[in-house]
Amino acid sequence: MRYIAGLIAVMALVSAPGGAEEIPAARLKLFKPLPPVMESASNPLTDAKVELGRILYYENRLSKSHQFSCNSCHLLDKYGVDNEATSPGHKGLRGDRNSPTVYNAAGHFVQFWDGRAVDVEEQAKGPVLNPVEMAMPDEATVIATLKSMPEYPELFRKAFPGEAEPINYENFAKAVGAFERKLVTPSRWDKFLEGDRNALTAEEKAGFNKFMATGCATCHPGAYLGGTSYQKLGAKKAWPNQKDTGRHQVTKAGKDRMFFKTPSLRNIEKTAPYLHDGSVASLEETIHLMAEYQLAKKLSDAEVASIVTWLKSLTGELPLDFIRKPELPASTAQTPKPDLTE
Repeated sequence: MRYIAGLIAVMALVSAPGGAEEIPAARLKLFKPLPPVMESASNPLTDAKVELGRILYYENRLSKSHQFSCNSCHLLDKYGVDNEATSPGHKGLRGDRNSPTVYNAAGHFVQFWDGRAVDVEEQAKGPVLNPVEMAMPDEATVIATLKSMPEYPELFRKAFPGEAEPINYENFAKAVGAFERKLVTPSRWDKFLEGDRNALTAEEKAGFNKFMATGCATCHPGAYLGGTSYQKLGAKKAWPNQKDTGRHQVTKAGKDRMFFKTPSLRNIEKTAPYLHDGSVASLEETIHLMAEYQLAKKLSDAEVASIVTWLKSLTGELPLDFIRKPELPASTAQTPKPDLTE
């Protein structure tokens, strides 16, 4: 029986007719296609809520200077990033972490590199009030800004029917979260997982096999190929730069030192630079570093190139109609003016 099982395994690994690379079915058990929508039991999606969220996502008057919106750091036409190591915010200030893509992020088990928000709704509350980002002084100013334009009270009433005071900070976050829960980018990888074995080239299949053989799926399984766990940066070899200690900065627990949420590999070729601090410019260098520091392995340039070939199959289609920039309500005399002070 052991011989037969081994023979079957070998047969599964051999090339198909014509020399085409094949992927053993067992290697696909860790993965599944993206869902069409990333649902939330606590924030049911409605058309009115999603449409309000789309407008709020682009609303730059929810920043103190009127210069920034969610889309400033997470550009929807650029795969949800700004391709900068760290993003510029109020008065040119920058944080110390890279802005990750918003696409497919609602499916992750937590938000932010350190997991300090449990979902995209909670995450949406942070940047608006962060003095380094959008720098609004408080929730009351956000609400006053929204109420100063007559279109917003009507939009909030439609999105949150039956509520006496629908414009509140919680509902702002729910609307933005509802919009983000539909930011899904299926790719050829999903078609392959759904049964189209011709959706990937032989070279891409070989790249996936190398990805699996190297051990990359330890941190990057599932529909999102990541976003499912915290992992220690420098698991096998101490990471050179430990200025940012990751999850530890939230919990203060020693066991969490240098642990970060694993990023998704979806659209990874489009979301450079890489790592929590945006310190690595190329995807190839990132793979070399991850193999060395996470897995204690040295990969050749050819092996890395093979993995990159497969990773490019994870680049999805942008929902261009869904992300179109809306016409924002006009400011009124009551709308707070731009403020570039501290």
